Amino acid sequence: MEQKTVKISALQMSSVIGDVDANISKVGNIIDSELPPDTDVLVLPEVWTCGWSCSHFNQTAQNIDGSVVSFLSNTAQKFNINIIGGSFISIQNNKFYNTCPVIDRKGNLVALYNKNHLFSYYGCDEGSYVKAGECPVIAELDGISYGLTICYDIRFPEIYRAYRKNGADVLINCAAWGSKKPIPWEMMTKSRAIENQCYMVALTQCGKISEDEFNLGHSRIIDYKGEELSSISEGEGIISSVLNLEEMYDFRAKCLVLNDIKDNYEVKIYA
Repeated sequence: MEQKTVKISALQMSSVIGDVDANISKVGNIIDSELPPDTDVLVLPEVWTCGWSCSHFNQTAQNIDGSVVSFLSNTAQKFNINIIGGSFISIQNNKFYNTCPVIDRKGNLVALYNKNHLFSYYGCDEGSYVKAGECPVIAELDGISYGLTICYDIRFPEIYRAYRKNGADVLINCAAWGSKKPIPWEMMTKSRAIENQCYMVALTQCGKISEDEFNLGHSRIIDYKGEELSSISEGEGIISSVLNLEEMYDFRAKCLVLNDIKDNYEVKIYA
């Protein structure tokens, strides 16, 4: 039987702060010049449309049928690829969200994930600009299930466990991760893959945010055992890997770790 594989590519970039049109043009140019042939799924980073600048969120927000989703739809059709569209600031029911759109090969919008956990520490106050999403979202593309998360979600293993229990094959974290936190990025992205026996796409922005703030870069694709399959350091570009789902399923069948999870972890305290 033919092995079930998917070629997944991830685009690392440095956004132009607050300029949606410039960022659409930049992403388009990178895709035109660097998209690997036979890519099945392309992943973009968090808030690639405006950069990690909360003060620019609401002024760059769009309805779901705006230029961002239209660009992604046209790109998907042009290259015959599925797109997990990082995130943009969306307007839904008169509220603002940090939203990941998922587009299929025909250009159809098939899923929306609103970031569940909002980062409001170290001088950031994301929760003052956007609302938190209400639930996790799995998107199925070509028969493969992708569990969607955005940046700060990575600190909450519960959402990834929920994805694994609901059949996720690949975990996605689209981020704009600060350069001052390299160790958490390194450790948590690999941990989420290992503990859930899933492939992991850990994609973040690179480049300057403000005078003393920079994105980390160092995006990578990780296998279900924590091995790094593909990575990029601090510059712009696209990384790509072929994920072998049959090998992952075989590993899961031999290493039944999740069967040992208890229904309840009631803590006994001795004081």
